Amino acid sequence: MMEWELVNLDKLASTFKPYWSENGIFVFILTFLWIVYFWENYLSYRQHREYKNTVSVPPELAGVIDSETFAKARAYQLDKSYFGFWAGLWDQLENTLILVYGGIPFLWKIAGNICTSYGFDPDFEIIQTVIFTILGSVFSSVVSLPWVVYRVFVLEERHGFNKQTPGFFIKDQIKKFIVTQVIMLPIISAIIKIIKIGGEYFFIYLWLFCFVVSLVLMTIYPDYIAPLFDKFTPLPEGELRTQIEALAASIDFPLKKLFIVEGSKRSSHSNAYFYGFYKNKRIVLFDTLVEDYSPLNEDSNKSETSEEEKEKETVEGTEKKAKKTGCNNQEVLAVLTHELGHWQFSHTTKYLVIFQVNLFLNFLVFSMLYKSQILYAAFGFSTEKPVFIGLLIIFQYIFSPYNELLSFLLNVLSRYYEFQADAFAKAKNKAADLRSALIKLNKDNLGFPVDDWLFSAWHHSHPPLLQRVRALGKID
Repeated sequence: MMEWELVNLDKLASTFKPYWSENGIFVFILTFLWIVYFWENYLSYRQHREYKNTVSVPPELAGVIDSETFAKARAYQLDKSYFGFWAGLWDQLENTLILVYGGIPFLWKIAGNICTSYGFDPDFEIIQTVIFTILGSVFSSVVSLPWVVYRVFVLEERHGFNKQTPGFFIKDQIKKFIVTQVIMLPIISAIIKIIKIGGEYFFIYLWLFCFVVSLVLMTIYPDYIAPLFDKFTPLPEGELRTQIEALAASIDFPLKKLFIVEGSKRSSHSNAYFYGFYKNKRIVLFDTLVEDYSPLNEDSNKSETSEEEKEKETVEGTEKKAKKTGCNNQEVLAVLTHELGHWQFSHTTKYLVIFQVNLFLNFLVFSMLYKSQILYAAFGFSTEKPVFIGLLIIFQYIFSPYNELLSFLLNVLSRYYEFQADAFAKAKNKAADLRSALIKLNKDNLGFPVDDWLFSAWHHSHPPLLQRVRALGKID
């Protein structure tokens, strides 16, 4: 039996100097990050040009998207494009400054000083990692907060999508931060422990641990974590519920529960999805997806609603009377048929296999790299080799070229799967309703129906609206 040998990067370094050196690695990483940044900006420029130059409704959508809605969608996407440019520039400059001026080792040192002040010596690496992670999360949250506030309360508000009050937003941000730390910190601690005690084959134990954790999170997130942020209630008895249950039964989909989530308190964007393992599936509809939906307990909730929220609901109610949003029952069924097509073709299972194989290979390569002092030195750690810093360097920076390529390939696969699910809906005689639903949802979300082909190919996990409408027409 062949013994597993770690690749000795320090020996390779002596062969490939000066290319494989502290400065060489650092310059390569920084250069690649800026290449990706300029590439992303080039793609965004191409899409921005479509927003600027396309001023009339495409012929395929004439009569189904009015010129007023098209103009609103164009204005919304132009605003998002400008915002994306400035937010992206800030993010790139921030990351560059952190790397150039040693922000990572500086924060690690602060975490170490805090450990020492409480009587923990450097051997307590997990404690230091936990403090480092919390400090990094606080820094990231504070620095990004102005951009998040602008996006929610200026950009989204301007175009009628934001439904959050300042109080709701603040509570939501605090809750997200706390929940993230509660979930993330024990997992990070366990990962470090496994790497330290797992021996040369630790990557196998690490992958098994992460696989189990991913299954647990997929199981508990919809039932115990998501309800902390949004209200989930059973879809009321009625025609829509009966039709959905009949649809699920017609393809032997093991539907156990059917929920509607009040996403309208956060945003007016729409969605629908299913989750659950084996014969324990649930379907979730956003209330913004269903035309004229109002919760059964709306009256009781109103007594607990603040004056600010009541005023907002009055305005929204007036707007709804003027213009309906969401889909009728047949269109909702068509959307769900598309989603159930993903289940029929085992797309979720296939994604799970792909992600787990990729994760295993990543851990395998990590096991070959993480002990090399030259990698740590390139990021300002001259003598220390903290495990979490190794994970950060290798997964976020060393793997960045691979991750870019993988992301593109997964988008290609995802678009293929979306066309498969559309074809499944057509086979169930839902093509016309699905086409109508896609157009309505595009209008409700102020989606722009014209995409630059290169921007779309690189970024979009779903095919653009026109491609899906054309494909459904060809299927007909």
